[in-house]
Amino acid sequence: MKPSLLHRAVAEGLGTALLLATVVGSGIMGETLAGGNVAIALLANTIATGAGLVALILTFGPISGAHFNPAVTVADATQGGLPWREVPVYLVAQIVGAFGGVAVAHVMFEKPVFFASTHVRSGTAQLVSEFVATFGLLAVIWGCVRRRSAAVPFAVGAYITAAYWFTSSTSFANPAVTMARAATDTFAGIRPGDVPAFIVAQFLGALAATATFRWLVPSLPAVAKTVVVPHEESGEEIEA
Repeated sequence: MKPSLLHRAVAEGLGTALLLATVVGSGIMGETLAGGNVAIALLANTIATGAGLVALILTFGPISGAHFNPAVTVADATQGGLPWREVPVYLVAQIVGAFGGVAVAHVMFEKPVFFASTHVRSGTAQLVSEFVATFGLLAVIWGCVRRRSAAVPFAVGAYITAAYWFTSSTSFANPAVTMARAATDTFAGIRPGDVPAFIVAQFLGALAATATFRWLVPSLPAVAKTVVVPHEESGEEIEA
């Protein structure tokens, strides 16, 4: 039986909260222990985030689909995987969960519950990076989900781990994550004024990847089994 919308919303909120606790907490720990070596701090942040994503997708995927990301949710809805009427519930759960995860990380490291970031992330290079990072994330999801669905958690974790290093923005690739990271003046933060442009670039990247894979794979099941996990199964196919 498909979980109720309430169960799925709680799973999205909890999963996103734990993701942000991982991102922010590992950033604080990495920076503290690295002794000023930014590369080591970033490496610690990267490994924790990639590993955490795999674990969280495996945990919450069977309940909600483990989106943890408004860009993924909207892309899923455009392909019929999630009813549009449920999209606002997913988005609210993800955003609330994201801020909750930041607050938990701060409490664990004896920081203020919220404090605005002063970490500047602006300019064309950063925005192109966010477009590419989110395009790649959705490409990985769409490329794996209907043919190798069991590999999705590992593929997503591996991609985000890599994208931390090949993008100048360190691959936020998630509007909820971006908004919440504006509330932490730590290693993982982003200045609030830089958030809107990041979010636009992320949604554009997600929609571009979705359109591209709709063209690359023109015949797909009407409803995916997983994005990043379960929907009602259907044998019907859609022709482009």
